[in-house]
Amino acid sequence: MSKKIILLFAAFQFLACGELQQVINQLPQEGLGNAEIASGLREALDKGIDKQVSKLTQPDGFFKNELVKIMLPEELQKVDNTLRNIGLGKLADEGLKVLNRAAEDAVGEATPIFVNAVKGITFDDAKNILLGSNDAATQYLTKATQAELYNKFSPVIKNSFEKVGADKIWANLITKYNNLPLTSSVNPDLTDYVTQEALQGVYTMIAVEENEIRTKTSSRTTDLLRKVFALQDRM
Repeated sequence: MSKKIILLFAAFQFLACGELQQVINQLPQEGLGNAEIASGLREALDKGIDKQVSKLTQPDGFFKNELVKIMLPEELQKVDNTLRNIGLGKLADEGLKVLNRAAEDAVGEATPIFVNAVKGITFDDAKNILLGSNDAATQYLTKATQAELYNKFSPVIKNSFEKVGADKIWANLITKYNNLPLTSSVNPDLTDYVTQEALQGVYTMIAVEENEIRTKTSSRTTDLLRKVFALQDRM
């Protein structure tokens, strides 16, 4: 039985590879050279960065976007719940808002890093992205930019906390919680937490735009995007 499964899987892989190669072989006949394929992918990514990532830099770009809104880390959920239960919901809301404001400040550092990563896309990269999964471009950008973005975001978030008094807000919030009876002290690294959440938010919004371009022809707003992603539609 296992041999049959293996043979079926191998046959499926062979057919899939053959279909993929057929599409690739047709590229010259479609009037799309290697440079145009890569340019089309760069254009799609630039569109996602311009349309979606820029939104995150605006006031409430994180805070009022349910896809990326930064909530408290798990170990502080009890702080939030306890404060709300004793009538300190406004203080808890302020605590959430400053986390999101810090992320909004940090994302302004992302665009130049993304632009450099997009410029570096080769034809092989473009081919793999185009014929890959619906978030293949987002995965490419994540791999190419995550470490550099973390190093850029972290100090900005730390400074933002200081600028808006987040350190004082959180000191006040956590002190009130730690002084309550029957609670244990908490002291998470909020800068690292918000940095990670901000990164996730950025890639989430790029994935949103990538999915739009891949699945909705109306989102392919230039001739090059329409030509390049028409190849994907055949798979």
